[in-house]
Amino acid sequence: MAAARCLPLRASPPEVAKAFSSSIPASSSSSSTTTTAAASLPLRAAVPPSSGRRIPPLRCASSQGSASPDIAVLLEVEGVLADVYRFGNRQAFNVAFQKLGLDCANWTEPIYADLVRKASGDEERMLLLFFNRIGWPTSLPTNEKESFMKSVLREKLKALEVFSASDSLPLRPGVEQFIDDALNEGVPVAILTTYGRNGEKTSRSIIEKLGQERTSKIHIVGKEEVERSLYGQLVLGEGVASSLDEQLVKEAQKAASAEKQRIAEEVASILKLSVDINAASKSSEKIIVTLRAGSEYVGRDVQNCVLVAGSQSGVLAAERIGMPCIVVRSSLTARAEFHSAKAVMDGFGGTDLTISKLLSKKWS
Repeated sequence: MAAARCLPLRASPPEVAKAFSSSIPASSSSSSTTTTAAASLPLRAAVPPSSGRRIPPLRCASSQGSASPDIAVLLEVEGVLADVYRFGNRQAFNVAFQKLGLDCANWTEPIYADLVRKASGDEERMLLLFFNRIGWPTSLPTNEKESFMKSVLREKLKALEVFSASDSLPLRPGVEQFIDDALNEGVPVAILTTYGRNGEKTSRSIIEKLGQERTSKIHIVGKEEVERSLYGQLVLGEGVASSLDEQLVKEAQKAASAEKQRIAEEVASILKLSVDINAASKSSEKIIVTLRAGSEYVGRDVQNCVLVAGSQSGVLAAERIGMPCIVVRSSLTARAEFHSAKAVMDGFGGTDLTISKLLSKKWS
């Protein structure tokens, strides 16, 4: 492909979109019969036979005495296991520019940092700001800017998937010791791969850097695992196991939906907002389902799981379901505020996040 030249154009003010979403834990107080019946079903019954892939067993929190701490850790990948935004994202964008023959586009660290700050990490908006500044490719019609940006993002994702599997993208210092300490203390660990910005393939490549021996002892909760969880099946309505009574499932879904709508309307009346629960952000719902599925896999109640997050969306979802959350800052979130988090740390170990702090609930 011939190298494209860039011609400066007059920059139009960027559009600013503002989204508000809410999600309420799916539970019903209006149908005690349905709730009692559902609660009596073992979680294993809701999980279809494995297709050969290792799927962590689902367990209810046991009421029997145990020496293991009544706490579990759920880890996000991007920004937590690895600072993808510092060591991979910028480089992947430059590879994408080269693939598309954009000889005028190259993001140095200062340029990338400025774009991240001004666009709050929104990658499509970063591209819009950048090309409004330097000029769009001369052969690009004005009405094709959106499709052009999507093609850049596709190439960037391909490059990042390759990059994440290489040694050029390291794990964050101290994260391996953090996981080892948790396992040694009997604290279950799950890693969530479903809602990262750069897809599950990139997340799993990063997880592989932990080593097979370590990953064999933790739960990896991806799209397939979420769909197989009891909560995922009831809420998403996909792949419900034949061992569950279909009518019970339908009634549980109906009751949960009605209760979510009722609570949403109560919140709306307080905030003087009009809320339609069915219009809630799909992204937010996806994260909440993942967090609840994660709590199933580690065998702990939601309030006894601690989410170690690197994203604002993860923090907000955890708050909505009452899951404690601790933020580990990355280059993307260095200046962000996380008001609902229990604590905000700069990394793992030493004066930052350790398992001993989690066990003693010394968040800061």
